[in-house]
Amino acid sequence: MRLKAVYQGRMSIVMRLLPAVLLSAGAASAVPPPSVSVSLAGTIAAPAAAPAEAPPRAFFEALRAADLRLATIGYRLTSANAALCDRLQPQIGMPIHALNQYSAEARPNAIGVFGFETRLGVEAVVADGPAARAGVRSGDSIQLLAGKRQPGIGATDAAETPADRDAAEALIAAQPPGAPIAMTVLRDGRAVSVSIPAVAGCRSRFEILLGNGLDASADGAVVQIGEKYFEGYSDAEIAVIVAHELAHNILRHRDRLDAAKISRGLMAELGRNGRLIRQTEDEADRLSVYLLANAGYDPRSAPQFWREKGGTIDGGLFRSRTHASSKARATALDAVVQDIARRPERPILPADVLALRTQPLR
Repeated sequence: MRLKAVYQGRMSIVMRLLPAVLLSAGAASAVPPPSVSVSLAGTIAAPAAAPAEAPPRAFFEALRAADLRLATIGYRLTSANAALCDRLQPQIGMPIHALNQYSAEARPNAIGVFGFETRLGVEAVVADGPAARAGVRSGDSIQLLAGKRQPGIGATDAAETPADRDAAEALIAAQPPGAPIAMTVLRDGRAVSVSIPAVAGCRSRFEILLGNGLDASADGAVVQIGEKYFEGYSDAEIAVIVAHELAHNILRHRDRLDAAKISRGLMAELGRNGRLIRQTEDEADRLSVYLLANAGYDPRSAPQFWREKGGTIDGGLFRSRTHASSKARATALDAVVQDIARRPERPILPADVLALRTQPLR
């Protein structure tokens, strides 16, 4: 579990990612139509050594396709596992973004693709999710959200910052779980009011982590997934990684590691630090398989993923010793799959694993 933030320097990385995203967006998927919640965590900035130029419109379409894949997976996992979570928020199936996350050079084409009649927009809509059922459309611009007016586009928008997006996400998370969320959007200049029938789900949102290859992280509230998972990995495979990181949040691993005064820096692999971090990784692995099964994924996809792709993910001989080897992970997860096969109820509540979130790490 690497606790990183993603903010600056997004443009050069994503321009490299663009051809692969365009290719994978049309690939066959193991789950229903992809859609994911990746509300752009970073700003779009031109490479430092190159003159500023506007990214092509195809870049934004590719970015939206990848974000939608992640949003769908995140929505499925959080909504189906609400009974396993003691921290909930409304889940609406609607990744949002803000115009001022993009550089000045990028904004004209961003407006051309995404609309942006206000500073806050609906990037995509998860198929059959609450926002879709309320009639929200990709490209709508948000004027009012939960009774709060959102900023318009003005001359003072030069700064590149995700602050508007983050404030809107925090506003949604603060609403009563499962309560309708009122929203007014601008659609081709016309105001449209909707009431989104939010569902209660585990408290987490989801972002694509750019520039870190096959890394993934969770900080207690946000799950970030490396960009390379969208280059040839199926949605079912990505769901294995997302479920593992979501399990970190559900089990409060960041809080418990902080309480145990664990170092995550150069000393992370040594002694007590390495042993307790490894304990949280093993806990997250176990819970992740239940999360997958409850969300309708085949739980066997988890051990299969580690057998087939684990060598690429864990680094083989040079892997971090804070994680089990891919072979050991697959074997341990086989036992969880067998437990799930004996339990027809859904959702499954693995009480022994969930009880760990209130226990100090020792």
